[in-house]
Amino acid sequence: MTNHTINHHLDTTGLICPEPVMLLHKTIRQAVAGDVIEILATDPATTRDIPNFCRHLGHTLILEQTCDDGSYRYLIAKKS
Repeated sequence: MTNHTINHHLDTTGLICPEPVMLLHKTIRQAVAGDVIEILATDPATTRDIPNFCRHLGHTLILEQTCDDGSYRYLIAKKS
């Protein structure tokens, strides 16, 4: 677990590429600098797409986690 305050929760379970990243992009636009977004996903493509999204747009990937049930959890901080 991390001790970050989560400002936005994005549940993309059951959605497949490109929907999780499209919803993340929408959430990032609504967030303010420094906000932390938690993303829950089941699509294995997110293990590639979300780190790439952060790298290309300058956001910080705080956490990338595979959960016991095989789903994925990410924490992202919006860039300043």
